[in-house]
Amino acid sequence: MAAAAPAQAAGYRYWSFWESDGGKPWTYATLGPASARPADGDAIGFRFAVSNGTDDTSRPSVAPGFAGICGGVEKKDGTKRIAVAVDFGGPADAPPGETPPKKPVETGCAEVREDATAAEALAVVAKPLRYDSVAMLCGIAGYPARGCGEQVEEKPTASAPPKAASQESPGAGGPSFGLLAGGAGVLALGGAAIWKARRRG
Repeated sequence: MAAAAPAQAAGYRYWSFWESDGGKPWTYATLGPASARPADGDAIGFRFAVSNGTDDTSRPSVAPGFAGICGGVEKKDGTKRIAVAVDFGGPADAPPGETPPKKPVETGCAEVREDATAAEALAVVAKPLRYDSVAMLCGIAGYPARGCGEQVEEKPTASAPPKAASQESPGAGGPSFGLLAGGAGVLALGGAAIWKARRRG
């Protein structure tokens, strides 16, 4: 009888950032929310989930429909309207001891100044936000209450060895997980920094 292999990392639990323009399907954002500046009529999405590599990142479960979220909001001079969707994931994605909000998806129309970032639009719709000491996005609307981008381990079985975390490099068919430049007041997306930091280690 084969012995079970040691436990191996299955992925990381974090908030991923998505965007859509003109009602197109969600695409993984190439910039973090502190750098991305969506235009009037765009949609941005955030999904809390356990991801096993760049090709296994869960998209928001709600469609990126600007009309359905911001349809009744008129554009005002000097502002733009951004449809925001926040998907809290399911029980399987929840950290130990925590439960996702009863309402699995939160949406809202953020009216922000014309040069506002995605992070500023998110703050309008889903406070409170929580960041760690290096400005990584850790919690949206108070969820989760603790932790930030923890590594999640998969328990192996004797008959099936554990899956190795994806070794796909950024830009090789999956979404890019690049680090954002740090600085005062810059809010970085936790997932991007987490993946690159683990690869570097």
